[in-house]
Amino acid sequence: MSEWAAVASDLVELLGLSSPPVAITFADDDGGLPPLNRPLSEPTEDGRSGRVAASCVFWIEGAKGSFSTVAADHGNCSVGRWVHGFASLDEVAGKADVAALVQSGWVGESDFGMVQTVAGTTGAILYSPLSEAHAQPDIVLFRLLPRQMMELGDAIPGLRYSGKPQCQLVALAKLGTPTASMGCALSRERTGMSDDELVCAIPGSQLPDVVARLRQVRNADTAVRTFAIAQMQAGG
Repeated sequence: MSEWAAVASDLVELLGLSSPPVAITFADDDGGLPPLNRPLSEPTEDGRSGRVAASCVFWIEGAKGSFSTVAADHGNCSVGRWVHGFASLDEVAGKADVAALVQSGWVGESDFGMVQTVAGTTGAILYSPLSEAHAQPDIVLFRLLPRQMMELGDAIPGLRYSGKPQCQLVALAKLGTPTASMGCALSRERTGMSDDELVCAIPGSQLPDVVARLRQVRNADTAVRTFAIAQMQAGG
């Protein structure tokens, strides 16, 4: 078993994950990985096209297998394309999907200045189950239930919580800040995430320490659960 397969196994066991953690790596090129096996969509009137509805959908597919993405693959969602470093705000500001978000009142034009994005220009983003990673990923992304989020949060001092758009948690984690998100309406509809799921992104370099602290958290939680059960059974 490889190092990262072992880490993935530990995380699944410690947290009781039903969806495998996903490794995300920003790279200069595709690293020899094929694109996701989906065709590019037909361009919209404003030129948007991609392999999935939005960049956050790649998180779901990354739990199933390894693939690479480039700018053209992320083109359906202008916000995701911008957040992931494939385009500037000026390049996407005039797109119809951005206009729809502003016109609906979901965001204001001033809100864009507060969104964290990946610095510089992205060449490619590689996705895979963490168990298939051959090197330390930049980011590891989890889909979590509230109990699992509670335990992971206990294991990560200073965990940040991020608002909409949900995809900015990837940019924050790439900067070294472990980040959780309650999700956003746009992402939930496109990914099919259930109402009780949250997402957390952790820098890959921090994973070994997180696993070690998770063991401590689980042991402590098991002890207090045992105490609570015994107290209730005794009528306390």
